[in-house]
Amino acid sequence: MTAKHVRVTFHLNPENEQGVKTETVWAAPVDSQAFRIANSPFYVFGISSEDVVSVQDIDGVLMFQSVLARGGHSTYRVFLQHGRTIQSPEFKEHWSPISVLGATFENANDHFISVDIPPSKDIGAIYEFLDQGEQKGIWVFEEGHYGR
Repeated sequence: MTAKHVRVTFHLNPENEQGVKTETVWAAPVDSQAFRIANSPFYVFGISSEDVVSVQDIDGVLMFQSVLARGGHSTYRVFLQHGRTIQSPEFKEHWSPISVLGATFENANDHFISVDIPPSKDIGAIYEFLDQGEQKGIWVFEEGHYGR
């Protein structure tokens, strides 16, 4: 991220299975109250990279208020199974066609990733590959936000 990026904090209601109560993501200022999300969230539902959000400054913390505009990106969460990590050959094999189609991921802990699919990419084909990985027991996945 650049020096111009800031952190926007989201309350998670209810808190998730991991006990996480808030998530903070990077964002770039659009104006004093609007920020464009710059990365894919791991826990927040309904938000994706490139969405523009409004915030409220509460004691120096920029707290999410609402979505002002959608960026068209979609977010999926992938939880690797049976001790697999992003270094595992099975992950690499099943991720490769997804990557070729233009999806990227951010790594939380080598077992849990957040997948970003830009609006110009074939989300249907990417979804099929995500489903195939789940059917083969490589991972389970969930939709964080469908941006189309």
